[in-house]
Amino acid sequence: MSRSEQPSRSEQPSRRTVLTAAMAAAVAGPTLVAGAAAPAAAADTHRGPAAPARHGRHDPARPVDYRAWTTYADWYEGVFRGARAVAGARPALEIAAPAGSTDYTDPHTGATARWEYATWTGPLHRLPVPATEAIASWNADTPAGTWLQVELRGTYSDGTDTPWYVMGRWAAGDQDIKRTSVDDQSDGRSTVWTDTLAIDDPASGLRLAAYRLRLTLYRRPGTRLTPLVRRIGAMGSDVPDRFTVPATTPAGPARELAVPRYSQEIHAGQYPQYDNGGEAWCSPTSSQMIIEYWGGRLTPEQLSWVDPSYADPQVCHAARSTYDHQYTGCGNWPFNAAYAATFKDLQGVVTRLGSLTDLETLIAAGIPAITSQSFLKTELTGAGYGTSGHLMTVIGFTADGDVIANDPASPSDDAVRRVYARREFENIWLRTKRYNASGQVASGSGGVCYLYFPAFPTPQQVRALAAVGVR
Repeated sequence: MSRSEQPSRSEQPSRRTVLTAAMAAAVAGPTLVAGAAAPAAAADTHRGPAAPARHGRHDPARPVDYRAWTTYADWYEGVFRGARAVAGARPALEIAAPAGSTDYTDPHTGATARWEYATWTGPLHRLPVPATEAIASWNADTPAGTWLQVELRGTYSDGTDTPWYVMGRWAAGDQDIKRTSVDDQSDGRSTVWTDTLAIDDPASGLRLAAYRLRLTLYRRPGTRLTPLVRRIGAMGSDVPDRFTVPATTPAGPARELAVPRYSQEIHAGQYPQYDNGGEAWCSPTSSQMIIEYWGGRLTPEQLSWVDPSYADPQVCHAARSTYDHQYTGCGNWPFNAAYAATFKDLQGVVTRLGSLTDLETLIAAGIPAITSQSFLKTELTGAGYGTSGHLMTVIGFTADGDVIANDPASPSDDAVRRVYARREFENIWLRTKRYNASGQVASGSGGVCYLYFPAFPTPQQVRALAAVGVR
């Protein structure tokens, strides 16, 4: 996102509560919606054997719940229509025999194509803490000729349901469809803002008490191609409105992880079709840093489209691979996590953390994190800029507990490493309300975080992730 503190798309509450909604009826064309959501004939519907619920431990003091479906037993908690679960070291969902076919007119190209599809509808997940917001994220392989759609349907605290909201239409590439969020989705009580489903009036007391997820997998007709979905999950949260958060005490010794350093600023003006170029690429630049920390590498073939005169071509590729054609930016949170998970043996989730202590727990286990924050130039000493929405990578802590961050809003790769005062950083990251450069009340991310970690984490990493609510 843009690092300058001025009214912009990212000024519109970090997508926490509102984004300017453009009319997008064409995005969810009636043929696609009818085809993807139509009830299956009895012969096409299969519910697997009952599996015990895997809700994990819940800390009543943590107003965040992240729940994922990743195991073979998890997949069989849902209902299949033309899809099936595949066993193995990393169980996945794939197309078995398509449930039907449908036409999709891509709103960003105008092209209409026919696709075979299959669906999986997850079980109802009751939130331990009823939520004001929910964000879905997923990990999948989408070979050329395939793509997927993720939907979420919430149950309100009064027992009624939301519509099925589209949380993303996604493919790793951009040749079959243009990956996209869907604007203008609302029932008058909740609204989807790019990647976040939010209760319109939290002060009313209305909450999301539960939700279920639906996956629709698409492929070219007559082929045996299929997406492979290895993780689907959602984070529900009820973070209270706050301009400040309590201060935490440093929890451990100094540690710094050897995360590669990449600047978004050296890409300014490059590939302006992706949100006006590198000056806005904080999210994919941060993603690429952590992907490479875990050993993810792009091949020369994958990078062959990038101008060979450009430094760090992998950052350009990350921007192209996370670009949301409706949001017209690279800062769609789940799209970044999904991109990270296209690398072998890597997982990605979007959640919220509750404190810098959570980050210290992760760093101690060797897991860096990407945080989302908004601040004035005067609120983060040493940054040298203000921002209405910015992602950076937390890679460690000093002996005094200050935050060591790889900040992509730096003039060069060498300048990316920064040390930010603990108290300043925790407040700009965890608050939900702030005053912008015009003196108006704007929003903060409330602790939004991308976590990328191995498909087969070590026992210490498993414990650290569980401690912050991720399994």
